[in-house]
Amino acid sequence: MAVTTLDAKTALIVIDLQHGIIRLPVVHDPKPVIALSTSLIAAFRSKNLPVVLVNVAGGAPGRNEQARHAGELPADWATLVDEVAPQSGDLTITKHSWGAFNQTALHEELQQRGITQVVICGIATSIGVESTARQAYELGYNVTLAVDAMTDLNLETHENSIKRIFPRLGETGTTAEVIAQLG
Repeated sequence: MAVTTLDAKTALIVIDLQHGIIRLPVVHDPKPVIALSTSLIAAFRSKNLPVVLVNVAGGAPGRNEQARHAGELPADWATLVDEVAPQSGDLTITKHSWGAFNQTALHEELQQRGITQVVICGIATSIGVESTARQAYELGYNVTLAVDAMTDLNLETHENSIKRIFPRLGETGTTAEVIAQLG
């Protein structure tokens, strides 16, 4: 794990730090994930770099073997937690599948700003974070993953993403390493 550099035009993408997701049975306490993500948000804002706050408000259609949530979701399901509330200048993206680039305006918004690199954090490591990282990589962005600012529903899938998948998509490191690269 090592964050070697950040491009001058880097954006932070924060995945699904919303009430419905943080209430899921994740393997790490979500409070430190939120706190570390908040540190990244503050650092990016202080450098006038884009902050993208992503929430999920639905799921992709199609059959799968794992049962989906039945019934109505709580009213605050897709509402971002207070600690990561959008501020003026932040981008907010609502997705309806795992990855933040799929059928959203994220890529266009980043391209308009000349962004060449993204730093990604949030919940869940092997779902929204990994899908967004894969899409960013495939779109040609340099990808950095702040692995201490994420958690998952399953420890094995969390570790698999961090140890096996993320190093193939970009660089991994800690929140402190990312902030140090911002200068």
